Amino acid sequence: MSPKGRVAGISDDGLGVLEVSGRRFYVPFAYPGDFVEVKKKKHRFERRLALDFELIEGSPLRGGARCTHFGTCGGCLWQGLKYKEQLRLKAELFERITGIKAEIRGSPKIWGFRNLSNFIVTDGGTGLKEYGNPLGVVNLRECPVFSKRTMEYLRSLREFLEETYLKPWDLSGKSGDIHYLQVREGKFTGEVMANLIAHLKPSEEVLEAFRGHFSFADSLYWSLKRDTRDDPRGEAELVAGEPYLREKIGDVIYLIHPNSFFQTNSYALPLLLKAVEGFTDGERVLDLYSGVGTFGVWLARKGFRVEGLELNPFAVEMANRNADLNGVDAVFRVGKAEETQIGDYDTVIVDPPRKGLKEAAGLLVKSGVEKIVYVSCNPKAFKLDYEKHLKRAYSVENAVLIDMFPHTPHVEAVVELVGRDRGHRSRNFH
Repeated sequence: MSPKGRVAGISDDGLGVLEVSGRRFYVPFAYPGDFVEVKKKKHRFERRLALDFELIEGSPLRGGARCTHFGTCGGCLWQGLKYKEQLRLKAELFERITGIKAEIRGSPKIWGFRNLSNFIVTDGGTGLKEYGNPLGVVNLRECPVFSKRTMEYLRSLREFLEETYLKPWDLSGKSGDIHYLQVREGKFTGEVMANLIAHLKPSEEVLEAFRGHFSFADSLYWSLKRDTRDDPRGEAELVAGEPYLREKIGDVIYLIHPNSFFQTNSYALPLLLKAVEGFTDGERVLDLYSGVGTFGVWLARKGFRVEGLELNPFAVEMANRNADLNGVDAVFRVGKAEETQIGDYDTVIVDPPRKGLKEAAGLLVKSGVEKIVYVSCNPKAFKLDYEKHLKRAYSVENAVLIDMFPHTPHVEAVVELVGRDRGHRSRNFH
């Protein structure tokens, strides 16, 4: 008999939680208040995951999904929720995981906000991955969270493949010529960068066809991928146009390269930058895990003296280019956060990878710096860093959540940590 009942809650990773006869099922694309019947399920990571369900009665939290691929595509797990309910649930999940009650600020735009999409190119379709199926691909007809021009980009790709006879990637056999098409848009500059990730070096005839079909792009790259890992990474080579895409956030211009990390929501990025700025004290700032200088250049533009540290030499080069372009007092250098002796700074900004600070957290505690502004998209990693290390010397003074990722369970947190000898424990932390 198929499990049937009302979804009572939401899991930490955004799945509907259904309890039936003492058994717990996790249901993607289902929300609290939905009455559902699980049609197909499997055990995954020691959980019962619903692969297919029937929605018998919808929750009052539901709204209309705009995308025709909703329910299959892995990109937008929460698109079926009203936006105000998305924000409420994100704040609740963050508090459940970290113990911090924080204000949440919604994205100014919830459609067409993404400035980057990585379209997988396979013999089974071109688009985005299916949820819960590593070999399934949604053959896209639209992507309203990315761009109105999505079909133009994909049509150009398909016409290019037809002309050149290059083979799409075979996910199961791990073979083929073309693996991904990466497209970036400068939402505030109108610029477009197209980057083809391929497993072969192109002939001049192939490059000519590539330039012809993607003549709309301001920047055109061919990236040679030498491994069979399923990710959009390769050795990028400029084949036409400008070497960088420009994006303008407030009064700051950022140069972006195909191998650069840049926040994917240009419209909500000013909210994130202003939140970091609002928690930053003093004059001297260390931007740890500085990347291309997203935070450091912004803060330097506001009058702070900024030094940045980043492991990736290419990102450091880009950060210094961004500092020069904007004429600001910021210098970025290569180094490992966990091996750096932190000097005399008023505030340290940390935006670590998803795994968190780990060993670097201990160095921060020893440094005696008065203020840490911790930026995190992974509340579990933040909690681990805080409970294991930072709590010994710092208290949570304040926190704000910025919704950089509408229609998903994810949220960006900015947490203000103050040294215990000068701050007080926030009443929002328990």
